Amino acid sequence: MRILAISGSLRRDSHNTALLRAAAEMLPAGVELTIHDGLRDIPPYDDDTLATPDASVVRLREEIAAADGVLISTPEYNSSIPGQLKNALDWMSRPLADTPLRGKPAAVIGASTGMFGAVWAQAETRKVLKAIGARVADTELPVPSADEQFDAAGKLTDAELEAQLVTVIEELADAVRAREAARAA
Repeated sequence: MRILAISGSLRRDSHNTALLRAAAEMLPAGVELTIHDGLRDIPPYDDDTLATPDASVVRLREEIAAADGVLISTPEYNSSIPGQLKNALDWMSRPLADTPLRGKPAAVIGASTGMFGAVWAQAETRKVLKAIGARVADTELPVPSADEQFDAAGKLTDAELEAQLVTVIEELADAVRAREAARAA
């Protein structure tokens, strides 16, 4: 089973990317996780170029299509989704009939240095993914005070957060298995 992970942060030392790396270390057997590293390269959404999208858009579309599930970790900017993540999701939504996210199991987690752990950005990201047609898990994982939740090596230091992250990953894997079983039936 392949999970594509997308960090909504472009920052080099992103807490959200660290959260995805932590997830990659906690995977159940038979699950692999790849972190998409090209979010920065995606140009602003432009319907005039939809027929000939940039290679970075094509790459993300292909990676989502090849994945069995998607895990997004988002920071919160001004109580919402970071613009570059929303932009990428807009690209993935067009044309809506051909989105690689249609029916794809997805989960959203998030970290922020604030006290709420990007809960609003997570809710907004889930809303956008649902509008695109993804099968979005209702679970969330807010990581507040993210600057205090990781050690110098980028590892989570809170056992409870680690347990919650494992739960999110297991729920996403279960959703992928359920989708595959429904397809086989």
